[in-house]
Amino acid sequence: MNIRILYEDNHILAVVKPPDIPVQEDISGALDLLSLLKEDIKNRYQKPGNVFLGLVHRLDRPVGGVMVFARTSKAASRLSALIREHKMEKTYLCVVQGRPRAKAGRLSDYLLKNTQSNTVKVVKPGTPQAKEAILEYEVLQTVQDLSLVKIRLITGRSHQIRVQMSHQGTPLVGDVKYGYQGKYRGPLALWSHSLSIEHPTKKEGMCFTSPPPDQFPWNLFSVSANSAHDA
Repeated sequence: MNIRILYEDNHILAVVKPPDIPVQEDISGALDLLSLLKEDIKNRYQKPGNVFLGLVHRLDRPVGGVMVFARTSKAASRLSALIREHKMEKTYLCVVQGRPRAKAGRLSDYLLKNTQSNTVKVVKPGTPQAKEAILEYEVLQTVQDLSLVKIRLITGRSHQIRVQMSHQGTPLVGDVKYGYQGKYRGPLALWSHSLSIEHPTKKEGMCFTSPPPDQFPWNLFSVSANSAHDA
């Protein structure tokens, strides 16, 4: 599989994850991104033995877009610390069914995950094991009954964007798991568009971006990836 590399040095590796591939090995036994990248590094640099590649954040299997991996244990530790301190800025693009009630806003909900069914639902505050989920969104464009939305995650909960947008009455296109009822049955319309971090050793600010694929439903909108990033 051809994985697009956005940036690489001795400490970090930034790539574009294809949709519908697990980030790491799971019970499906499908080829996973982490194993593919380790094998690629092993071959390109002719490294003997096991290759270290640190997984510091995740994307759901159906989601594509920007991801950053650590190439050393020191980089993994420092990147993980940035995430804990909410210093990794992540921006997503999604296409939802309908139009959010406000053009821009902040959503705060409590989410509870059912590990057996791998589903998440919004519950009342104070529910045991529920975690607060916060995001900010902006509607960039609406065409017919579909809206292109930019999302900035404040927290990083499992299925967070999918569940919170569905709870507002605007499920993601293709997300039948969380309420989408249209005819489209292609990849989930959620894309990791940009990721900003401080380099773990150079201490320089870095931002990696990737536009969503030029296909339905993304190609319905005239808003370019650059203007979405600047909006």
